[in-house]
Amino acid sequence: MRFSFWPGPAQPFPDLVELLLLAEQTGWDGAWYADHFMPDGENTTTPWSEAWTTLAALAARVPRIRLGTLVTGNSYRHPAVLAKMAATVDHISEGRLVLGLGSGWQENEHRAYGIPFHTTGGRLARLEEACQVIQGLFANEKTTFQGKFYQLEDAPLEPKPVQARLPLLIGGGGEKVTMRIAARYADEWNVWGNVETLRHKIGVLEGHCADLGRDPKTLRRSAVALLFLSDDEAFLGKLRGGTAKRPMIVGTPAEVRGIVRDYQQVGVDELVIPDFNLGDRKLETLERFQSEVASEFR
Repeated sequence: MRFSFWPGPAQPFPDLVELLLLAEQTGWDGAWYADHFMPDGENTTTPWSEAWTTLAALAARVPRIRLGTLVTGNSYRHPAVLAKMAATVDHISEGRLVLGLGSGWQENEHRAYGIPFHTTGGRLARLEEACQVIQGLFANEKTTFQGKFYQLEDAPLEPKPVQARLPLLIGGGGEKVTMRIAARYADEWNVWGNVETLRHKIGVLEGHCADLGRDPKTLRRSAVALLFLSDDEAFLGKLRGGTAKRPMIVGTPAEVRGIVRDYQQVGVDELVIPDFNLGDRKLETLERFQSEVASEFR
């Protein structure tokens, strides 16, 4: 089972490098970065780094772990341009990139930057075409594509990615369309969720794979949840049984090991831990999770 770290994009770059180097040294397998231009909400002036330029810099500074977007908003860049960016970062990282892609959902940044915010159906239809464009450019010497939304004419992409197959991750839990797109095109799939959510969603995903004639074992599954790891029962007691908006993993190291084992048993290949809630305990939690939880799954 893999364990990856997701740092928030409001952190200064030197702090981000320090975090990822520590994550690498303590045994984490990967780091993910969100592709947004500003926060979602009223406070939109918080400093917010752009994802792909940040990933390129991290690829040159952090030498071992996998790096990827969780996830790139398809509506922000033409997929052919995105494919070129991804291939370049794959070279900078010497073959460690995962291209995470989603339909795009954050309306305020579309509005602020004058990017068209299509209907849900329109964004998903564009996502499906984008998958075809990107995979065609990665695989073929030249690609011609005549879609409803994207058109390419003898388009080259050189150099190709370092990886023989640069992994495409599709993020999202929409069961009728998004997860079917993942089952058709993706190498990896990601969603926020607790164990019960993942048990259900993976069943849906495997159903799509069966419909499409795909072996579900060829599609890796990852989950995201906030981590609250502590020995302080008073602190943990306030969180247990709560109604938080985001899925949470709450407990002592022994309890968290049990929860992680449950994720593994329902078919999760990678657990992604954000730092959004960790505050001053960030560095301590990074190290403690690896030494007292993840070490049991190596």
